[in-house]
Amino acid sequence: MTRIVDVARHAGVSTATVSRVLNGKTVRPELAAAVRAAVEDLGYVPDRTARSLRRRSSDVVALVLPDVENPFFTAVARGVEDVAQEAGYSVVLCNTDDDPAKEGRYLAVAEHENMAGVVVAPASGSPEIAALRARRRAVVVIDRRVGQDVDQVVFDNVALGRRAAQALVARGFRRIACVTGPVATSTAVDRARGWREALDGAGLEADDLLVHANFRVDGGYDATVALLARPDPPDAVVATNNLVGVGVLRALADAHGRPAASPADAVDGQGPGSGPALGVGIVGDLPFATSRTSDVALVPLDPRALGTTAARLLLDRLAGDEEPARRVVQETPAGP
Repeated sequence: MTRIVDVARHAGVSTATVSRVLNGKTVRPELAAAVRAAVEDLGYVPDRTARSLRRRSSDVVALVLPDVENPFFTAVARGVEDVAQEAGYSVVLCNTDDDPAKEGRYLAVAEHENMAGVVVAPASGSPEIAALRARRRAVVVIDRRVGQDVDQVVFDNVALGRRAAQALVARGFRRIACVTGPVATSTAVDRARGWREALDGAGLEADDLLVHANFRVDGGYDATVALLARPDPPDAVVATNNLVGVGVLRALADAHGRPAASPADAVDGQGPGSGPALGVGIVGDLPFATSRTSDVALVPLDPRALGTTAARLLLDRLAGDEEPARRVVQETPAGP
């Protein structure tokens, strides 16, 4: 049976464009002609039941994020909104504070208000996601993997954690700690796993150097203060997201220390004012201006592209794509 995705391929357009033509919405004349020709060539017959269900939904998409103040998720939101707006959808932004109960309420509202679809970075494996899917709602999970049959767009977080740790190993650091997020968050667990793999591969100890905190500035700050207070502090730290990294650097600054480019640069571990000098690796870009950032090993991400990919996948589903759930691994820039 011919599917809408087949029509899109034949016409050389997106499934969202095919859907707009079939539903009588405005598109460029040449695109509309290509779609109608493809429909005729392939003998495509739209699924009237599915189209009826979609017409009863709104032109609003819910974007459910853990922390809209985090520049990472701000960029994700921009990527989602740009694609959605171009296709005629409005986006409602919801902030969960990584609270599963709050997230559940937002997802329930998306269902009750008959929103067209949901893009969500889940605080947990929310049962509401499964409920939305059971009701044939379009749902795309981003950034954090879940063990459900649902579309997902994620980074290779194990590889990202590994890259950050390997960069510090290559600079000569040997006692490398990791400050990551909550144990219930797959991103935190996967990036810490990559850090451990890098240390294991280099023959370095990792047993007592993993700290779980929240994924915010205060989490990175408090964890770093505790690490520096140890009798045998680390000589470097991997921060598994951008805000944690800012917290690490602020803790160093408050201790009159600084990030070090290498153990030799640390000058026996001392920074200005006899404070500590640590190697610092961060997964993500620094969102705020900080000093000595050239000495920080940054593993860059492209969160806007993550949002763009997720929105396009959601639009494909809204256009009638019935393919099995997909897991897309978003590419990241090279570095450090």
